[in-house]
Amino acid sequence: MLGEALEGTGPALLPVPDGTPDARAAELLTSMRPSSLRTPEGVVPLDGGVPVGADAALVITTSGSTGAPKGVELSASALSASARTSVARIGAAHGDTWLCVLPAGHISGVQVMTRAHVTGTRAVHAPFDVDGVLESAERLRPHVSLVPTQLRRLLTAGADLSLFGTILLGGAAAEPDLLERAHSAGGRVITTYGMSETCGGCVYDGVPLDGVLVRIDSEEEGSPGRILLGGPTLLTDYRMPPGTATDPHVLTDDGSGRRLLRTNDLGRTGPDGRLQVLGRVDEVVNTGGHKVVPGQVKALLSEHPKVAESVVVGRPDPEWGERVCAVVVAVDPADPPVLDELRSHVRERLPAYAAPRELEVRTKLPMLASGKPDLVALRRPAS
Repeated sequence: MLGEALEGTGPALLPVPDGTPDARAAELLTSMRPSSLRTPEGVVPLDGGVPVGADAALVITTSGSTGAPKGVELSASALSASARTSVARIGAAHGDTWLCVLPAGHISGVQVMTRAHVTGTRAVHAPFDVDGVLESAERLRPHVSLVPTQLRRLLTAGADLSLFGTILLGGAAAEPDLLERAHSAGGRVITTYGMSETCGGCVYDGVPLDGVLVRIDSEEEGSPGRILLGGPTLLTDYRMPPGTATDPHVLTDDGSGRRLLRTNDLGRTGPDGRLQVLGRVDEVVNTGGHKVVPGQVKALLSEHPKVAESVVVGRPDPEWGERVCAVVVAVDPADPPVLDELRSHVRERLPAYAAPRELEVRTKLPMLASGKPDLVALRRPAS
């Protein structure tokens, strides 16, 4: 069905992720207004269907965890451009195998299927299980997309990552130590950055895919600012619930007429010209009148020899408004880091106000289905 949508011979698709509760599925149907519903029992026409835009092949719902969902309309040309430039960047050949262990109802899983389609194959789907994935890798030598948690589990199991043609790593920031371990285990790992609005990953290892435009909206060159994205992989439009205003994030660059997506991510251009993603605008911690970018603090914490994983969040504070909190997983649970040593480590490179005022050590970080840390949960102290 995805192939037919991409080729223009079938209807545009609105995938509903497996395991979606009935109430949530009903909310998606009401908000997105498809014309029919396909289930294992067959196809049921729906009243009130609203046509999609020209060339639309896919509608991905996003940002609906706290309210009515919105849809991202992606054209067949955008999806194909994303897949073809991705395949070209990693050097995948016609007929290569693609292993999909990510949810097929999310853009990450759809991307794997689309890459397989443009290389003349179908993706091999499997639930993520370390033993099963490694058996498939040994048998198929596939390209695969993973989130950092999955890669970490493979490494913990002592996996030979050279069994994979390419590992595209996205969904969340990867710790430098994780990447070093993966390379040492024989993995050809490429980090990706993108979102549903850009057909998924559109920047590989900090370098935009061919045709993708990246700009940093900042007051000073080299300083952090909001990331703007454009190019052939950009969404056609948002599909908003009835009565909802058009989403403001898509804008037009008046200087050249190119459409740009004004993301909620902060970034900067590194000395080597590569994009460095620092975190989201709405994650910035305002402590005592100073603004702290969590991604900068997290990057330093990840370099500490006692820290295996880390997330930096703001928690309410009666004196400072918010306090910088580091939630970490220790390399050695018997010898976890202490707050003073992490504060000293951060203060070597950042102002004192950016150093964590609170440390919480956990055995593991809570994760969302997308593979990203659950920041809402992490902003609450562990019970």
